[in-house]
Amino acid sequence: MKGLILAAGRGTRLRPLTHTRPKPAIRVAGRPIIHYAVENLLEAGVREIGVVVSPETERDLKVALEGYPVRYVLQEEPQGLAHAVDVARDFLGESPFVLYLGDNLFQKGIRRFLEAFKPGVSAVIALVRVEDPRQFGVAVLEGNRVVRLLEKPKDPPSDLAVAGVYVFSPEVLEVVRGLKPSARGEYEITDAIQGLIDRGKTVVGVEVEGWWKDTGRHQDLLDANRLLLEELTPKVEGDVVESQLTGRVVVEKGAKVVRSTVIGPAHIGAGAVVEEAFVGPFTSVGPRARVVRSEVEYSLLEEEAVVEEVRLRLQECILGVRAEVKSRDGLPRAHRLILGDLSQVELA
Repeated sequence: MKGLILAAGRGTRLRPLTHTRPKPAIRVAGRPIIHYAVENLLEAGVREIGVVVSPETERDLKVALEGYPVRYVLQEEPQGLAHAVDVARDFLGESPFVLYLGDNLFQKGIRRFLEAFKPGVSAVIALVRVEDPRQFGVAVLEGNRVVRLLEKPKDPPSDLAVAGVYVFSPEVLEVVRGLKPSARGEYEITDAIQGLIDRGKTVVGVEVEGWWKDTGRHQDLLDANRLLLEELTPKVEGDVVESQLTGRVVVEKGAKVVRSTVIGPAHIGAGAVVEEAFVGPFTSVGPRARVVRSEVEYSLLEEEAVVEEVRLRLQECILGVRAEVKSRDGLPRAHRLILGDLSQVELA
């Protein structure tokens, strides 16, 4: 069994954060999103892992995945999930494989989907019940067998949305080869799965256990950060001086928390500085970021982000790499900010 992680997309819904970096490289709960995909594959026993990248995402993803045993497959122009499978044909060979969307998070991992991939099964797809299925691929089941699949239907026949993990036999490659572009100009993986169904092959749907998160929007990133931090194991390896840590808090090696209050769940990254500050629940402070004489909660601060002298509480904020928020005079209300990499905001 091989693994194929898709990470070539441009992440347009997350701009400005994704103007300079691919979505799977953004950190939640202290780690790039794509780390969770790789770890889930390894935990499920998958050892050969390929990552589909584009010319725009390749460099950042190689940095994010440094030290992981993965191979890279270049997709020159993203043209849909099935197209990504097609360009990875040489890597996949004749092996069954797990297709994993690199921006998806699964609380309970992916082992149960592989366990459902038994002799006679051509594909297994992860399913989750959602309130508005129109934004997803939607499955119709008879028992646990998928009999119909539609991509973002206007009138959904069920509330079972296709989540971001699929297990395929190599015969799907033959179906992919014969696909035509959809109405939106992409080669859809849902069309490939429907092609298997039309050929009389067995496609099994397995509902996701625990929570599942597609980090496609800004609020999804904050929700994913919250959900992951709720499972945090407290650990203090950095320096904590004249400070109060309450609840589940991680302070990584090289970080400094000085005369501050940190209420968990919260994650303080390596080399970060929290000084005379308040860091509230569900906050991740990235590596070498700084929170100085400021208050922040339910937020994501990326590497080297700076919140300094801000005498109002920042809530539900996402600050990109080296983004800065500084203030001379505090204001008596909270602000919600989403700043891309290298942004600067001065509150006065």
